[in-house]
Amino acid sequence: MRSAAGAGLAVLAAMGGLAACSSSPTPSASGSTAFAIWDPYPQYDRSSEWVKLLDKCGGDAGVKVERTGYDTSDLTNKALLAAQQAHSPDVLIVDNPVVSTLAEAGVLTTSAENKLDVSAIAPNLLAAGQSGGKTYGVPIGANTLALYYNKAVLKAAGVDIASVKDWASLTAALEKVKAAGKKGITFSAIGTEEGSFQFLPWFWGSGANLTKLDSPEGVSAVELWTGWLKKGYAPNSVINNTQTTSWQEFAAGDYAFAENGTWQLANAEKAGFDYGIIPVPGKAGGNAPAPTGGEFVSIPVQSDTGRYATSQKLVTCLTSTDNSLTTTTTLSYIAPTEAVQAKQVAATPGLKVWVDAVKAAKGRTSDDLGTKYPKISEPMWGAVQAALSGSKSPQEAMAAAQSAAGQ
Repeated sequence: MRSAAGAGLAVLAAMGGLAACSSSPTPSASGSTAFAIWDPYPQYDRSSEWVKLLDKCGGDAGVKVERTGYDTSDLTNKALLAAQQAHSPDVLIVDNPVVSTLAEAGVLTTSAENKLDVSAIAPNLLAAGQSGGKTYGVPIGANTLALYYNKAVLKAAGVDIASVKDWASLTAALEKVKAAGKKGITFSAIGTEEGSFQFLPWFWGSGANLTKLDSPEGVSAVELWTGWLKKGYAPNSVINNTQTTSWQEFAAGDYAFAENGTWQLANAEKAGFDYGIIPVPGKAGGNAPAPTGGEFVSIPVQSDTGRYATSQKLVTCLTSTDNSLTTTTTLSYIAPTEAVQAKQVAATPGLKVWVDAVKAAKGRTSDDLGTKYPKISEPMWGAVQAALSGSKSPQEAMAAAQSAAGQ
């Protein structure tokens, strides 16, 4: 989850079941059998640590890896098409909200079927790749959302960051910041999955559940955001902000807070001012569950079941404790196991807040929502847009969303 949060989910959810199988093994130039791996990291070329690891894992398994990197939205659609055409790759790495769609379409094997060891994986991260009580693949890592803050802006406003523990204290801090002549908080409320991704920590942090969008708790989360806009604590631009444009607003140096993700850490270092990070606070305190971003390494269904043993070796290599630190560092993720998380924090103490946020995080398709999630998310982001624009009250907007979701 680097910027967009699962493009094409609604399209994928609308597609019917598929039966997936693979073409026969393809001889490589060396005469050995080639194994195809598709991933959503086209930015990494052959000189990258990621591709070097793929090649190493292939060598350890005694096969040649043929890797193709696709854009996230392209990859999910190509995976469905490949399954229809009997040309599925041997290993598929996809954004976690797509896993349930591919699984329910019959594209993926379960972790149990291929004896993938997921015992050390944090349950909340594993849940993002579960459907119908079964797990499909192994999470390669996770990222999530938290609040970046500008230390100088808060100091000038007389705000002690330690006092920000819940919605009331955060709002009080924003009031002080505005009174001091600075800007409060920026975030992304755009009418796409990105907007839902950013709204979910507040929605879940209220105690609400996605099966009841118009609950008093869910409505209170919309009221929080609309209240911030009305009081000038957040800019009207949030309605059209992506996570990238929201970050650009924060990086200009006038905002006290920005909701954004792990993937902005490198940009934060370049911002030119001292910053800090805190988890998104829950309404009544504690860390709000933020949605997990990140991918699962899965094994698609093959007609030649003899290929599974080697695919299992490839997945195990990519997700092993020995390689996980390299993988998560390269991909800017928090590791899915406590053992590797500890190594990350030891190497970079500033990652502790992100480890804590990931521990509190939640998969968008968790709670056994699976392919129901896209049908809930779109009305939800539409409701947030309607409320922020003033065309509907928070209660009216979420009631309409609940009806549109067909729940």
